Amino acid sequence: MNTELILETQGLTKRLGGKPVVNGVNLQIGRGDIYGFLGPNGAGKTTTIRMLLGLARPTNGAIRIFGKDIRKERLAILRKVGSLVEYPSYYGHLNAVENLEAVRRLLPGVPKSRIDEVLSIVRLTNDARRAVKGYSLGMKQRLGIATALLGDPELLILDEPTNGLDPAGIQEIRELIKSLPKTSGVTILISSHLLSEVEQMATRVGIIAKGNLIYQDSIERLREQAQGRIRLGVSDPESAWQMLLSYGYPAEWDRSKLTVGQTDDRTVASIVSRLVNHHFQVYRVEEEHASLESIFLEMTGSEGSL
Repeated sequence: MNTELILETQGLTKRLGGKPVVNGVNLQIGRGDIYGFLGPNGAGKTTTIRMLLGLARPTNGAIRIFGKDIRKERLAILRKVGSLVEYPSYYGHLNAVENLEAVRRLLPGVPKSRIDEVLSIVRLTNDARRAVKGYSLGMKQRLGIATALLGDPELLILDEPTNGLDPAGIQEIRELIKSLPKTSGVTILISSHLLSEVEQMATRVGIIAKGNLIYQDSIERLREQAQGRIRLGVSDPESAWQMLLSYGYPAEWDRSKLTVGQTDDRTVASIVSRLVNHHFQVYRVEEEHASLESIFLEMTGSEGSL
């Protein structure tokens, strides 16, 4: 991962009514990351994000953003953080430019020219003078991201930005998010319960379940866990399994088929040859792949959405 950490938490905990909603979470997000914060609904994602933004007070633990303690330098930190939590707020009777101007006036040092810049980034220039109440949900989400980008942040925090969108809207937001680190130099934390969406955007992934961070690493490392295996249908599978073990092949037997971990073609050919030479009939050789979704369900206890 990147050596420069933009955001780091240590033992971040939030209890409500004595029950830990977020329990000892240690996030690490490097500069330029698109960090996918994944978990089933109710896993603690939004509570964590609210603590990162100073909207909720942690019960225990520390939050450092840009190397600074948020308890001591909250305002200085948040000036460089943009966020979209849940659904964007806007004035429906105003157009996009007027909505952004209302926010710009609250941000110190942001020039008027920045409004045109962020509208261009989220591809709303052609609709900038239309009343926002006539926007599609996807357009409203893009306007919400434009608002979050208005202060030229170094860190962008997006909570479920594709929630409720149709497939076209989801693709629009996904492509926009993927482009932002290059076009705007921003680091992104994006929360979602949709692994299928995050895996197409994220460089790193953190998975939270029941308030506990149960996985944190690159998306490539997660894909490695989804490597396939070889399944063989043979006569007398128990005896065939014992024979393969005696020759040092790490096979498994489930009473109907043999299973061998992902291996190269030469090893598969050697296994088949060994079986045939020992007079076992080989009925079928299949390659099975575990999906990222199945790994996600296994990690999170088969709860929540994909």
